[in-house]
Amino acid sequence: MKKILFVFLQLFLIIKCFSLKKIINYLKIKLSYFLSFFKIMTKYDVMPVSASFEPSNFCNLRCPECPVGMRANKNQKSETMDFDLFKNIFNELKTNLLYAIFYFQGEPLTNKNLMKIIAFAHANRVFTMTSTNAQLLDNQTARELVESGLDKIIISIDGATQEIYEQYRVGGLIEKAINGVKFIEKWKSQLRKQTPLVEIQCLLLRTTETQIAQMKQLAKTLNADNIIFKTAQFYDFENGNPLMPKNEKFSRYCQNSDGKYVIKNKLRNRCPRLWEGAVITADGKILPCCYDKNADFVFGKFEKTNETEKNHFKEIFNGKAARTFRKKILSNRKQFEICRNCTE
Repeated sequence: MKKILFVFLQLFLIIKCFSLKKIINYLKIKLSYFLSFFKIMTKYDVMPVSASFEPSNFCNLRCPECPVGMRANKNQKSETMDFDLFKNIFNELKTNLLYAIFYFQGEPLTNKNLMKIIAFAHANRVFTMTSTNAQLLDNQTARELVESGLDKIIISIDGATQEIYEQYRVGGLIEKAINGVKFIEKWKSQLRKQTPLVEIQCLLLRTTETQIAQMKQLAKTLNADNIIFKTAQFYDFENGNPLMPKNEKFSRYCQNSDGKYVIKNKLRNRCPRLWEGAVITADGKILPCCYDKNADFVFGKFEKTNETEKNHFKEIFNGKAARTFRKKILSNRKQFEICRNCTE
């Protein structure tokens, strides 16, 4: 019953953000995407209905299957998104945007401006969501998140005990993650707020696949609004991975007759994410989707400094690089490594 209420409340919060202009833009996106099935690329200058903003590109943990956690890009400069940069981008998107995700690769709570960013988006009638490992989610931070108007928070807890949890969340303490949930629920109650909706996320790994019942009980004990079990992405999966679940139904990969692993997804030559959403990195790069972890397919970089300049994001999102990438997806999606590991 609680899960049903969670789904309806989340849907209600999103519907509250609708406007006539947003509906028209969404319908144009859907029409444009449908026509693309027939290799027809429309000239509609659409805008995304969802956007993932990267508050921070670095993290305090060292999760083994995360490029940031593994410190894979040694040359990447650690950055947090500047509020003015966010505001300039968001102001161009807000009349068409239904929801904003404040998460991409790093840990969002390392950005000291996160509450200010969320509050600004919330004030402009956009559904707001973030995801965190909750290691920095103390009592005061929890209060500020509740007061910011955040609609939903995903808290990653991969295991019901410290022994299991730390095998993936390297450097983390399960106690901090659990306390993070408690702090949010405490302030929701004290401030008489229904939001943010708290969703616990558990990756399905070899270490966690036998702890589903325990995780459900933990979520119930903590009074979380929902719990989801998410299949894990592995970068080197063809020969298997020590963290890959033994039970294949908990994995996004299956084993072929030759012993090699392949993704279960059929990878059709189309992808709605390229029409409906965008990812904006901490330094303003606009990417096709959240699977482009290394920013290999940058559509353009947002460097607007003049408030009077208009349509800069629109030009990038509908520009040559973006259109070319979408056309290539429609002809042969498997040519892109970022797509070969996608569940869409």
